[in-house]
Amino acid sequence: MGLAVTCVCLSLLSGGAQAADATAQQQFIAAAFAGELPEAKTLWLNAAIKADVKKILRHDYLGLRVRYWQKNTKTVWVLEEIGKYKPITLGVAINAGAIESLKVLEYRESHGWEVKHDFFTQQFIGARLPKHNKLDRRIDGISGATLSVRALKKLARLALYFDSHVQN
Repeated sequence: MGLAVTCVCLSLLSGGAQAADATAQQQFIAAAFAGELPEAKTLWLNAAIKADVKKILRHDYLGLRVRYWQKNTKTVWVLEEIGKYKPITLGVAINAGAIESLKVLEYRESHGWEVKHDFFTQQFIGARLPKHNKLDRRIDGISGATLSVRALKKLARLALYFDSHVQN
């Protein structure tokens, strides 16, 4: 893929997620849609959504909007959350209300990097958010990576929550 596609993808990404490696984001989005890159859409965060997001993240979300990509019932989200000190960028693909794929696109912390591996991220596949914005399954932690695990769980819940809003 050429420089023009990379520039377009960079311009589509929002907020802190721009800091992540644009190539990794582009590859994740393209893979989720079998090589096609749908046009980016925007979810505007009203007061009610922001209140729910604050409950999920346990802190305010500073943005006014979130970019996402959608084709039919599938959405892709590129989101960030602080692990211990630095942001973790996560790609989440959701299809029909369940996580289809989840990948750490950029990990900036010095500890807890094990959350990037498939043995950990595979636990999220098929997860849903049936009620009270809680995952429908238990995600096993990793010793020494508690804050990174917590960040990924929050982002998975957030992506599922956002997906429920754009699907309605």
